[in-house]
Amino acid sequence: MGSFQLEDFAAGWIGGAASVIVGHPLDTVKTRLQAGTNYGSTLSCIRTVYRRESVFGFFKGMSFPLASIAVYNSVVFGVFSNTQRFLSQHHARESEASRSRTLSDLLLASMVAGVVSVSLGTPVDLIKIRLQMQTQPFQEGNLGLKPRAVALGVQPVYQGAVHCIATIVRTEGLAGMYRGVGAMLLRDVPGYCLYFIPYVFLNDWITPEACAGPSPWAVWLAGGLAGAISWGTATPMDVVKSRLQADGVYLNKYKGILDCISQSYRKEGLKVFFRGITVNTVRGFPMSAAMFLGYELSLQALRGDHTVTSP
Repeated sequence: MGSFQLEDFAAGWIGGAASVIVGHPLDTVKTRLQAGTNYGSTLSCIRTVYRRESVFGFFKGMSFPLASIAVYNSVVFGVFSNTQRFLSQHHARESEASRSRTLSDLLLASMVAGVVSVSLGTPVDLIKIRLQMQTQPFQEGNLGLKPRAVALGVQPVYQGAVHCIATIVRTEGLAGMYRGVGAMLLRDVPGYCLYFIPYVFLNDWITPEACAGPSPWAVWLAGGLAGAISWGTATPMDVVKSRLQADGVYLNKYKGILDCISQSYRKEGLKVFFRGITVNTVRGFPMSAAMFLGYELSLQALRGDHTVTSP
């Protein structure tokens, strides 16, 4: 089946929605640790968010990613699968059912998916982070306000996703929606290489040769491990991206990627670039496991297959 296949996009949409629901609470903790202040450790951050904002604080800003990341992952998975399929057939002249996939085909398909993901994902991440960072600790740490002054005098800048988009476009122009795009490009292109390639090879390694395709358990495990690897290694540039995108909620501190790296290193040392690596890695497993399992099972249902088929 060498033709362009829309099923990959539909399955990616379902997988994306599943991953947002599973991963958003820890994504909020990750963002607060990386771009906020006065949170301390991961457990301290969780306790602080819960104490100040209740359980709903962990789901702050989820509506926009739920609506948009599903579409975003639909495009990413659709682009990767169709690109990989095209390259595999063009270079090796092998059928889609063949399990022999060259590393170069997977690498190029992952890079293409990464570039496409940045064009769609930068505005999504920007809105999500801006909404997540409207918190008392962020205001206290970055504006030097006392808690009482924050509680009484500083109102949230954004009333929701639509208001956030309108405010950014009005104050920063359309280019403002792509704040942090360079850092996201440096995070996502290698990040997707370390996402799809481990997934494919782990799937092949876990699945016995006698089986026509990987089992749901194999998909869950391979997807989770791939997500942990990808998110863990992406943490340094994820820190820079989060800081650049959170910058501008109340004030502007950074002039660009290099300035953000320089200021962060000067004030907090090398360890700042690994802030949130634990929560990133832990969060990466269930998010990616849900993503790939949702994708594969949806693709199986859409195609009427009885075995799971890797992207």
